[in-house]
Amino acid sequence: MLKDASIICFAGEDWWYHHQHSKNHIMRRLARAGNKVIFVNSISMGLPSLTSVDLWAKIKRKLKSYARLVRRTEDGVIVVSPLTIPIYSNALARTLNRGLLVAQIRLLMVAFNLRRPILWIAIPTAREVVGKLGESALIYHVSDKYDLNQMDHATPGSLISEMHKDLLQRADLVYFSGRKLFDEETASSPAIANKAKLLEHGVDYDHFASATSREWPEEADIAAIPHPRLGYFGAVEPWLIDQRLIRYVSLKRPEWQWVFLGLRASPLEVEALANVHYLGSKPYSEMPRYAARFDVCVLPWASDNEWVAYGSAIKVREYLATGKPVVITPLYEYEHLDGILRISRGYDDFITKVEDALERDTETARKARQDAVRESTWDVRALMASDDMEELFSKSPPLGKDD
Repeated sequence: MLKDASIICFAGEDWWYHHQHSKNHIMRRLARAGNKVIFVNSISMGLPSLTSVDLWAKIKRKLKSYARLVRRTEDGVIVVSPLTIPIYSNALARTLNRGLLVAQIRLLMVAFNLRRPILWIAIPTAREVVGKLGESALIYHVSDKYDLNQMDHATPGSLISEMHKDLLQRADLVYFSGRKLFDEETASSPAIANKAKLLEHGVDYDHFASATSREWPEEADIAAIPHPRLGYFGAVEPWLIDQRLIRYVSLKRPEWQWVFLGLRASPLEVEALANVHYLGSKPYSEMPRYAARFDVCVLPWASDNEWVAYGSAIKVREYLATGKPVVITPLYEYEHLDGILRISRGYDDFITKVEDALERDTETARKARQDAVRESTWDVRALMASDDMEELFSKSPPLGKDD
């Protein structure tokens, strides 16, 4: 495992306010191995429009993140929320952002003695710092079809696309979290294909398997909900969740209870239904406790949303690790697991798949689900990244060392 390297990760999410994501998992493990890691909370891709119902919730959340200043986690990761102007459409604002970011990160590099770091960039707007931090290598971690996301920011897709393409060209190594993104980008560009790798999401296997491998006391908020329970955890956003599907299924099967856990900026309209229950965001440590009380784990994502269709949904592997039956709407990322999990092909088929999961699940099927992800742990993913970085370092002086 890589040691004594300096790594600065510009993440697409904040450390504090999200269900643990890929960069969080990987950076924890790299820090534990003895590397110096700065984790830069999301500098965003811009604020939502002034008419967005999410605007003030997102501003409030980011202000809370700023209030934490610089913290070192128990794993040794240095987490920072740098002050930036969340406006990228304007060239002057981008110039000011570049100056702000570079000044703040350079101060941290001096304070924590990081030298010649590798930049791990997972958000296109961090393009502004490339070449400004004395980095020895650049990794671009692509986890979304960024230019299609116009739901939670107002920056033009054309500008996001320009930043994305520039990072693809300048990166020494490009990671893709999702198969759809990887297949399309590598098929269209031999130059990108030569330096691209698929770094699929992993799973904290033992943590989530504990949902069924041990007994959990039932929390009062979920204990009050009747069975059968269709459980979901993760982002709970109106544009992400297929609310028409939920209304349709609720009309046909009103006795089925939908249970949602996770962050949201605004309520779902379907929360007005008697059988839809939003229990709020829960700590990562508590997720197996709640999953233990699900009858079926579901991913009712809006598959007609083109941006959503590129998603790779960490939670699906976490669902599988629990051993619980899993029913999802179609995602390219998981088509190869059709049969291990159940993929619905329409609203009525969703009902059929859930009924099959409730009535005809077996111990053999449970084991197959867990076996499908048992070796896909975050430890395995972090080791892969470590090996790749060591290969990069072999082409230049080791990171964090003197020349």
